[in-house]
Amino acid sequence: MRATALNQRLLRGQPPSYQRLQAHLAKDGSQQACPSLSLHCGWGRLLIGHTFANPVDLAAELLAEQPGERDIALYVAAPQQVLAQAPQQLFLDPSDTLRLRFSDYRPARRSFRGYRIRRAQNPADWLAINQLYQLRGMLPVDPCKLTPRHQGGPVYWLAEDEDSGAVIGSVMGLDHLKAFHDPEHGSSLWCLAVDPRCSRPGVGEVLVRHLIEHFMSRGLSHLDLSVLHDNRQAKALYAKLGFRDLPTFAIKRKNGFNQPLFLGPGPEAELNPYARIIVDEAHRRGIEVQVEDAEAGLFSLSHGGRRIRCRESLCDLTSAVSMTLCQDKRLTHRTLARAGLQQPEQRLAGSSEANAAFLAAHGSLVVKPVDGEQGQGVAVDLRSTAAVEQAIARARQFDSRVLLESYHRGQDLRIVVIGFEVVAAAIRHPAEVIGDGLHSIGALIEAQSRRRQAATGGESRIPLDAETQRTLHDAGYDYDSVLPAGTRLAVRKTANLHTGGSLEDVTAVLHPQLREAAIKAARALDIPVVGLDLLVPAADRPEHVFIEANERVGLANHEPQPTAERFIDLLFPLSQAAG
Repeated sequence: MRATALNQRLLRGQPPSYQRLQAHLAKDGSQQACPSLSLHCGWGRLLIGHTFANPVDLAAELLAEQPGERDIALYVAAPQQVLAQAPQQLFLDPSDTLRLRFSDYRPARRSFRGYRIRRAQNPADWLAINQLYQLRGMLPVDPCKLTPRHQGGPVYWLAEDEDSGAVIGSVMGLDHLKAFHDPEHGSSLWCLAVDPRCSRPGVGEVLVRHLIEHFMSRGLSHLDLSVLHDNRQAKALYAKLGFRDLPTFAIKRKNGFNQPLFLGPGPEAELNPYARIIVDEAHRRGIEVQVEDAEAGLFSLSHGGRRIRCRESLCDLTSAVSMTLCQDKRLTHRTLARAGLQQPEQRLAGSSEANAAFLAAHGSLVVKPVDGEQGQGVAVDLRSTAAVEQAIARARQFDSRVLLESYHRGQDLRIVVIGFEVVAAAIRHPAEVIGDGLHSIGALIEAQSRRRQAATGGESRIPLDAETQRTLHDAGYDYDSVLPAGTRLAVRKTANLHTGGSLEDVTAVLHPQLREAAIKAARALDIPVVGLDLLVPAADRPEHVFIEANERVGLANHEPQPTAERFIDLLFPLSQAAG
């Protein structure tokens, strides 16, 4: 469709005045009374800037933003006029706006398998979408607040894994012709998110392409989107699809959610996700935060005359003795044994003959450094004396003392206990890739690592080390092998998140005996915040063995469970979250 003079002026970066814009729309006949338009998206409103008669009205509407929501005014022709109405409360969004003209679009050259795209249609879908959005640090959607579709409201689409039925991605689309009689017949994309634990390739790209092709079939002409200026991974995808910069502006209201956008990066921006989730919750409650060493995750929290230092979830409330009991896995084992809790058989690595005898007694072993974390130096399911001795040599790179444990099959369960109450539980799955019949396993691992690193702020990646290679060889593959399309392959035997593992929340189905055992273990260690690792046949069954305890548990890994909220409750019980 031929661009109007108005939109040509916008694309050249020459925004018209509000009055001229209103006159144009009235003359064009696309709006009769030219009403100011706002559309509720479930997390806040989209305010269509050029439908407002003047900047005073648009500023007033932004200031009417409801607590807990996030409104966005887009296509603002003269942002300085709007900001001048409330400079202390409004700000210019630093995100970039991109546009894809459908005449420039080229369909995908290859097919993507393993998931289907469909509309959100029931309460279970909305619950899954909100869990996904919370994993990605986004505001949840209240479907009851959505502007109805027949009134031009948005549509949410989701990507559903064909094997598990899990929601692995979501996106929102808006038809501008329906929403505000757009004379350019445009559309826009919002809230694109892919589950960081997803090993299926191309989910984000397929969601974007689906939205493009859906709106093309409706006779629309282009798709706009807003992307954070420093989101390089997303920008690379959009550039690949043909999106180009659009010189237009968006305005938002200053609130807690938008704070990083209008304050800019400070010391807290350098914190890893495990420290940042706590700091963000402290800010929401009006608790003072002082970052002391961002790289190490060290910060102090002060409120009501009380000051507590933290290194991520390790804080002053954890004693040095309790910390030692967790760090030294021999002490952990003896402490939990005295409490009558079930554990694997354990001994220090010794001579080759003694190690071989221990292997013969149990058939399969786990090797780990006495003092280690993040899965470093850990090897599991070792069945030969040569494999055991090689694993011992690798573990000694992290601690000269190395433990041998009897290997127990089962799912890797992490239970988070805060204030001697179970707050979260999750099954940890080892890193895996899914074959596409085209790319080598090595290439699939590298692609999966990039996704995991982007989703976790660089905290999770699949190392191409001896343990990964051993896992591949045990399965009959190597890095150059090409998996058949749809074939799943675990590339690590340990389920540690730092080596590319993923979490499946099981808090709601955790067996009562597992809850009781976790609390008993926390009390035996006398530690107020702890992550306990167990092997279980299933989260809803009572059988278990304890593997280890972690004094510095990654709270960010367990969203949407309220781990950060319960942590701040423990530190500052009289604090209350701001509205």
